[in-house]
Amino acid sequence: MAAVVAADTQLMLGVGLIEKDTNGEVLWVWCYPSTTASLRNLLLRKCCLTDENKLLHPFVFGQYRRTWFYITTIEVPDSSILKKVTHFSIVLTAKDFNPEKYAAFTRILCRIYLKYGSPVKMMESYIAVLTKGICQSEENGSFFSRDFDDRNAYLAGSIKDIVSLFGMETVILHTALMLKKRIVVYHPKIEAVQEFTRALPALVWHRQDWTILHSYVHLHAEELEGLQMCTGYIAGFVELEVSNRPDLYDVFVNLADSEIIIAPLAKEVMTMGKLHKEIGQLIVQSAEDPEKSDSQVIQDIALKTKEVFTSLAPFSEVSDDGGKIVLSVEALKQKRFPPATENFLYHLAAAEQMLKI
Repeated sequence: MAAVVAADTQLMLGVGLIEKDTNGEVLWVWCYPSTTASLRNLLLRKCCLTDENKLLHPFVFGQYRRTWFYITTIEVPDSSILKKVTHFSIVLTAKDFNPEKYAAFTRILCRIYLKYGSPVKMMESYIAVLTKGICQSEENGSFFSRDFDDRNAYLAGSIKDIVSLFGMETVILHTALMLKKRIVVYHPKIEAVQEFTRALPALVWHRQDWTILHSYVHLHAEELEGLQMCTGYIAGFVELEVSNRPDLYDVFVNLADSEIIIAPLAKEVMTMGKLHKEIGQLIVQSAEDPEKSDSQVIQDIALKTKEVFTSLAPFSEVSDDGGKIVLSVEALKQKRFPPATENFLYHLAAAEQMLKI
């Protein structure tokens, strides 16, 4: 048990406080431990207090260069001892993807700050969770790290919602993820972007890789540079200008208009054929079954994905150095698959690093 707590508590990286005062100024007030100027500027950008439109987003999350950030923002009631502050945001940075866990913990930290008006009490709770995985308080609520499993965070998004929106076109997203392509998602509301993007990695459940998720990105040079260092990704934007940046995506999802666009340069790799139609039909059939839960739909897609990998087996061989399994392109060509299927299997092998160099 102690080992589990130790492993869990190593995941948090830091806590910070941003305030908006009665003059409308937004300031980074405090953090523990210290943070870099570039991360601080990024978090100020993500925190809705600096937004021109004055919209309050109670909770946002995202990732920047393998650091996850979670930000809870609240309005200060008149009864609070924080007389010169109108709003504040609590920021947590961590190594893991678990929005529910960090939303629960930041809410507790918000209550503590509202009550005491001092970061000292917040730091005590932060250190308690950092070292023991728990903080308990009758008035501010209790938090137990162990209550929040990563797998539940992975399953919290809804594949059924995606399919109800895009139907057969969901196979475009599945194909792009299988081939480790770049997906950009746009919607003017950050909550819609986050809800949609967090579910997408479940379409390739065999990888269980949420590091590809960048659910809140701005068209800011530093952020885009970090994004472009990734092989494939899912990136969420609230700025419509991203639609004019085909250098950032292979597939563009305009959530606001329920539209999926394949970038011209990705069209050849993303050519759809009989196999894709089969996969698309399975996804739709499974998702539209009212008896099936989201996790059962994910399981169905994962089984179909396994079949696709099994179909690569007859054309695979052990590499000359006796190490990994690689695809024999000759054997694949001899099978005379329909061009779109052969193209897909070839690029899938490339994405899985199964091609002979």
